[in-house]
Amino acid sequence: MNKIKLITWREYITRVRKKSFIIMTFLGPMLIAAFYGIMIFLIVNEDIVSDEKTLLVIDESGIFQDKLKSTDMLKLEYTKERTQLQTDSVLMDNYDGWLTIPGDLKVSDPKGIVYRSEKNISLQTKETLNRKLERVLSNHKMEQYGVSESLIDSVRSDVSIRALTVDRSGNEKSTSTELYSGIGMALAIAIYFFIFLYGVQVMRGVLEEKSNRIVEIVISSVKPFQLMMGKVLGLAMVGLTQILIWVILSGVLIFGISLFAGGDMASMQELSETAQQMQQGQMPPGAEDLDLSKLDEIKMALAGLNFPFIIISFVFYFLSGYLMYSSLFAAVGAAADAETDTQQFMLPITLPLVFAFVLSTTIVFRDPNGALSFWLSIFPLTSPIVMMVRLPFLNVADQWWEVLLSGAVLVAGFCATIWLAGKIYRVGILMYGKKVNYKEVFKWIRHGS
Repeated sequence: MNKIKLITWREYITRVRKKSFIIMTFLGPMLIAAFYGIMIFLIVNEDIVSDEKTLLVIDESGIFQDKLKSTDMLKLEYTKERTQLQTDSVLMDNYDGWLTIPGDLKVSDPKGIVYRSEKNISLQTKETLNRKLERVLSNHKMEQYGVSESLIDSVRSDVSIRALTVDRSGNEKSTSTELYSGIGMALAIAIYFFIFLYGVQVMRGVLEEKSNRIVEIVISSVKPFQLMMGKVLGLAMVGLTQILIWVILSGVLIFGISLFAGGDMASMQELSETAQQMQQGQMPPGAEDLDLSKLDEIKMALAGLNFPFIIISFVFYFLSGYLMYSSLFAAVGAAADAETDTQQFMLPITLPLVFAFVLSTTIVFRDPNGALSFWLSIFPLTSPIVMMVRLPFLNVADQWWEVLLSGAVLVAGFCATIWLAGKIYRVGILMYGKKVNYKEVFKWIRHGS
């Protein structure tokens, strides 16, 4: 055990003294805080994301004339027919696009409406126009049945749902799907990034010592398994040190940005107290009817998150996932003679990690608590990524057993991979000049020597 500690400490102290580590450790939180500030700024100032557009509506049917209303970012002008003077080049010089509605448009089957522009239409502009056209057609149909437009407008209401989660004890808290999705994906990206970054460093370190024959001297004093574990644990400490510094500095910077962007302290304190009361099951009078700005909704949702639980879970899944994958990376480095020889062994190791990361976006947008999400958060090769995506959405009071089950299976998984990697490492670390294939690796595992 003392030898593992010595190797671990050497790997740790060598890495943290490097200039690249020091620079990225302090530059990372600044980049995270800058990203947070930009995100808040863009949410509050939507007009910066897209430019104001002017569209010409050529309504040959007469149904839509002056009924498609302009917005702050979408100005609409009308004409009943397209004259010969309105050539494409003239339209391009004066308008961002033009919408042509044919004169023979059928209200029951509205086909033939065409949008033309010099540049591709954005998804937001297309969806806005679709909604406006659908509303005008619905009103037109109602008018044909004798219902006036004023009556239609008086009975139509715009609805904006506020989401609250309720546990079995009746405790409620404010939530934000968009915010929780962003937090979950950020945590998943961090684990994905660190596992790859430090896992590959373990593999390269093993390859370097093997190619320089340094390992032959080291092995005379320590066992191969002790050397592998020392390297893996040393880099785990490096990664954990960097993450902890990032969390502390990022938290301070983000808190400062929130104070700068969030208005007076009294309103922030009021929102925080409201969120705490909701978490304790004490719904303040009229809390459901609060007229909150987008920034206030974000603060309420953040106040409703169990940050200590998320941080502890992140550290656990980072360390467990890293130990599992880095031990396999170390085994690959021991089995190969050069980095080019590692490619054949890298695919089956990295594929589950990439698979989990790609599916995370689907999990977030469809159902973080669905069957696919659940089983991927239990399977040890995918759980470090998928569980991070799910954590902000979990109601811990009712779903604690899912976290415990996932953690227990992950611990069993990294114990199994470390045992498996140790058998490969013990044989491969002293083998030179031979192209190793899967058949040879399986033989090492089977015989254990």
